[in-house]
Amino acid sequence: MVETAVPTLSFTLSYVALSDLRQSIIAGVAAALLLGVLRLVQRSSVQYVLTSLFGIGIAAVFAMRSGEAADAFLPGVIYNAVYAVVLSLSVLVRWPAIGLMIGPFIGDREDFTSWRANPAVVRLSSRLTWLLVLPCVIRVIVQYPLWLLDHHDVADTFALLGLAKVAMGWPLQVAAFAAMVWVLARGRTPLVNRADPGPRDPEQGDGGR
Repeated sequence: MVETAVPTLSFTLSYVALSDLRQSIIAGVAAALLLGVLRLVQRSSVQYVLTSLFGIGIAAVFAMRSGEAADAFLPGVIYNAVYAVVLSLSVLVRWPAIGLMIGPFIGDREDFTSWRANPAVVRLSSRLTWLLVLPCVIRVIVQYPLWLLDHHDVADTFALLGLAKVAMGWPLQVAAFAAMVWVLARGRTPLVNRADPGPRDPEQGDGGR
């Protein structure tokens, strides 16, 4: 969370204070590089630092191209909109994305599509996928209007955009993951067990062999 939030906050606060796009981008990149150095000193993974640097690079391209600082947040809005559409389509065509992820671990491991033969698994996978869609939709609903207001000079919403991006980043994603864990922890998770012969006929009882 820190490694994704600090560079964005550095960029946002620098622009609010200096109103200099180039210096603000440099501040964001410098913050990410500093976090990367700390990771290297700790001999730990720099994966999220590199992800943050990549995000800052894309944001910088958008902002420098238009000269509008608020455009730095536009790639994130576009990404979340596309992500939400793709995940939603996967549910609507009954190939929920979560099912594709867990397919190799349930049912026939040689056929990762076998999970689709169990309607309960498809329904569960759809619910979990919708929980991934929700944060993306919330981000777009909140951040896109803020970007529009700034882009059309209706209001100066740059600072709000920066704060919204941080507040709706990992915290919102963690909330979605927590909701997914809650769904799975309810004890009603359907599993494909081919060793189970299925429910017995209640009329047969134990002597119906």
